[in-house]
Amino acid sequence: MKNAAFPSKVSPMSFLGGNATGTSLYSRLLNDIGQSIVRGDFAPGDQLPNADDWSAAHGVSRTVLREVVKVLANKGMVEMRPKVGTRVRAREDWNFLDPDVLVWRYGPRTTAEEARSLFELRRAIEPMAAALAAERATDEQVAQLRLLLSRMQQAGDDSERFAIPDLAFHQAILRMSGNELIGSLAALIETALVISFRLTDDNPEGQSHSLALHQAVVDNIAKRDPIATAKAITSLLDEAEEDVKRSLLARRERKS
Repeated sequence: MKNAAFPSKVSPMSFLGGNATGTSLYSRLLNDIGQSIVRGDFAPGDQLPNADDWSAAHGVSRTVLREVVKVLANKGMVEMRPKVGTRVRAREDWNFLDPDVLVWRYGPRTTAEEARSLFELRRAIEPMAAALAAERATDEQVAQLRLLLSRMQQAGDDSERFAIPDLAFHQAILRMSGNELIGSLAALIETALVISFRLTDDNPEGQSHSLALHQAVVDNIAKRDPIATAKAITSLLDEAEEDVKRSLLARRERKS
């Protein structure tokens, strides 16, 4: 099991900064067009500008633009038809579990109602994984969780420092389930977690109040109690969602 999901000098918040998909011209264009579709600048059924016009507007070659459109098509967001052009597909066709689409959906204008679906996804996965971890985790894996918890304690209310071991903590539990299919969801949960961190990076109550809930998860895994472990991580997710609501409320109040 990896000790951390990010190198010590890389912040999860910077990972989802202004350009989540990278810094190349191709990546910036993919990010810009993907965000514009998710924002609703182009409604389902709308035809995207023709390749010549859009290539000139963005200062990219038709080849780069063509590759971006192919990626968006693979994500279910657009469809390309000969002699018709490229049109935006209905939202129900989009792959919302794609990491890029997740990032584009949860931007600065995210509401508490929109964030709820993120936590519904996590509640559908993490409690079961934690229960299995309580049955299958090795003593070494439990010790690793305690080490990550210690790093969270050391970080206190420093959101940047806290997020790194917190992310590794949740990913470790997925892998500790001993189920390769659940373990493969670690990348998906990584994106969901980092979005959660970004939505709470200015939480007025800080981060350290969640330490007792993380401790309960570790203790119940160590006790080999799957039911108590699932309840503990559900309580942790409930509190994390409340943190998001508090942060979003604080942002609205600052803007008013």
